[in-house]
Amino acid sequence: MSIKLEIISPEKVVLSQAVDMAVLPALAGDIAAMEGHVPMIFLLRAGVIDLYQDNKVIHRLFVEDGFAEMQESCCTVLAKQVRKLNELSEEEGIKRLAKLQEEYNRVSGTNDTDKQRELIDRMQGANAIIDLAVSGKHNQTL
Repeated sequence: MSIKLEIISPEKVVLSQAVDMAVLPALAGDIAAMEGHVPMIFLLRAGVIDLYQDNKVIHRLFVEDGFAEMQESCCTVLAKQVRKLNELSEEEGIKRLAKLQEEYNRVSGTNDTDKQRELIDRMQGANAIIDLAVSGKHNQTL
């Protein structure tokens, strides 16, 4: 049994294939997209999507800022950014984190809690990039 998975960025359809399962980094925790799953829509946090076939991870992609719609036989991921793990660099993550921290410091004394939450989410994304780059988990196919 498989589920059709589509991962879409603003530029293109990044991936469209049937997989046994896809583990998605949902805001509330990882969610496994599998055939027969209850329909739902949820926000994604920055993290890795793992694609499974025959109980093995066959592909891994980094996503940031997006959401997923899951149906019984398909799952669509819409993400602002989708990248291969080997495209992530520690330097990029550190620069991004520093810039976001400066911006957060500017708004932290204001009542703009929506902007503060957004910046915290984006800082978590920068930290995810750093963690993935540092840990050396750049294998796309295991």
